[in-house]
Amino acid sequence: MVIQLFTILISFHPNGNNSSLTFLLTGVPGLEAFHNWISIPFCCLYITALSGNSMILFVIITEPSLHEPMYYFLSMLSTTDLGLSISTLVTMLGIFWFNSREISFNACLAQMFFIQLFTVMESSVLLAMAFDRFVAISNPLRYATILTESRIAQIGVAIVTRGTVILTPMVLLLKRLSYCRSHVLHHSYCFHPDVMKLSCTDTKINSAVGLAALISTAGVDSIFILLSYVLIIKTVLSIASPEERHKAFSTCISHIGAVAIFYIPLISLSFVHRFGKQAPPYVHTLIANAYLLIPPVMNPIIYSVKTKQIRRVVLKILLPKGS
Repeated sequence: MVIQLFTILISFHPNGNNSSLTFLLTGVPGLEAFHNWISIPFCCLYITALSGNSMILFVIITEPSLHEPMYYFLSMLSTTDLGLSISTLVTMLGIFWFNSREISFNACLAQMFFIQLFTVMESSVLLAMAFDRFVAISNPLRYATILTESRIAQIGVAIVTRGTVILTPMVLLLKRLSYCRSHVLHHSYCFHPDVMKLSCTDTKINSAVGLAALISTAGVDSIFILLSYVLIIKTVLSIASPEERHKAFSTCISHIGAVAIFYIPLISLSFVHRFGKQAPPYVHTLIANAYLLIPPVMNPIIYSVKTKQIRRVVLKILLPKGS
């Protein structure tokens, strides 16, 4: 439904000159001669991300003991990570393997929308998971009645709706701009600030809407995640038994790791774009790629290693008793 709606919207041309516009994506600037070699680690990362998140989804769907709120939210996280990986897979490996750099204006907008959508969804899911941990620790007796399956489904719909409503204006406003400068983008995928820089018309509205979208999604989510953990720590410290305190904290370790690997690359990318103008071009590119690839690669590893129930089922699948 989201895909069909966005396809209809991008087919509308407020600026007819953009309909035949083509951008050129960039691999790793200055290292073009080594693209074939650079593609090897990137290919390994994509394989890890796609197989790891698919495994997590398969395990949660097929194992009845994992049909609980915490694991439903984890399946949402894996779904967003799969979407994020697939959104950049074709263009990134196309550049490294075939030097296929051209992308049409509408295809660029579509890719940008889905990259941003899955990023916003990941931030929202991490917030929902923080709320899940808070409820589980502060009110364990009512945990199952507060986070019912229908309520979790409503949260999932709200996450998709929120991202779509906030991001659609930001992406579609790019269609009103004229692009008369170089059509060379500085990343291997379409990145909103990157496309704006190529415009020769005023982009103040676009910048303001983009900033508002960032603040109202990742900015707000990060504040509420931090608040959730303040309340979690307060609740845990009120528990008398050291063993119970340790057990309560241990259920949050995987989520804290997921939050860190999402927000640290995001903050690093923002700092590099704002303050790292003197850094070599390949530094910007590598950090931008890490920002999109690290969470999908690391989340399945973190949850498989740190979550006993997930680890047990994964090992049962990978190492059957008869082997």
